[in-house]
Amino acid sequence: MPNATDVVTHGEVTLAIDGRIAIITVENEAKLNAYTPQMMTQLSTHLTAFDDDDDLWVAILRSAGDHTTAGLDMPKFFSADGMVDAVPEGQVDPFGLTRRCRKPVIAVVQGITYTVGIEMMLAADIAVAADTARFAQLEAKRGIAPLGGAHFRYLTRTGWGNAMYHLLRCDEFDAQRALELGFVQEVVPHGRQFDRALELAREICQCAPLGLRATKQAALTFLEDAERAAVAQIPAIQAKVFATEDFQEGVASFVERRAAVFQGR
Repeated sequence: MPNATDVVTHGEVTLAIDGRIAIITVENEAKLNAYTPQMMTQLSTHLTAFDDDDDLWVAILRSAGDHTTAGLDMPKFFSADGMVDAVPEGQVDPFGLTRRCRKPVIAVVQGITYTVGIEMMLAADIAVAADTARFAQLEAKRGIAPLGGAHFRYLTRTGWGNAMYHLLRCDEFDAQRALELGFVQEVVPHGRQFDRALELAREICQCAPLGLRATKQAALTFLEDAERAAVAQIPAIQAKVFATEDFQEGVASFVERRAAVFQGR
């Protein structure tokens, strides 16, 4: 277990078991649950443990406190050499870009749910949002671009026009808009979001687990070819944006807590 200093510095992702349900909790409230590389590795490890355990049938991914996540802890993830790869090879990818959970995953969101928070939510199967949830895909305002699947999952959930409306503006939208877009499946009063997810998980656990896995796999097969082509574009996107002065400005403005001034080079 990490000591108290580690938790403050790096945050922590924990795993608890409730019968057939795995409850994965992201805890870094001091930094609005921003993800460090260590936290991303822990999340991947817990998702892999869930996926590999035949006694666990449904997972709930939630965040402690009033907010889902402000995104990545950028100084810890990005450098002049590129982006830290925090998902160990062969483990479940929280973004579902490589290995994906075979079993049902329910995402719970509330308050600030930015960038990777949206992408992990869209990689899950069902999302329950508190009415306080606020969403924004902000990468282009930070000199980069979405690298966790937003560039295609927005499209598969809501179509070209709505996807571009939000991806190109990097705007913030609320839980009701997310419900209209199909990004979340239920909106509940703040404080009820985890309880509602647990109710849904228990309802799912009344179904045959192998039948549910077969259903999910069949649905993913329909999307597989298009998703594979989209995922294959991510290295090129990453190389292109990391080579720009705008990328350096985006990271610097984030660290210095000021608006970025981009030059288009």
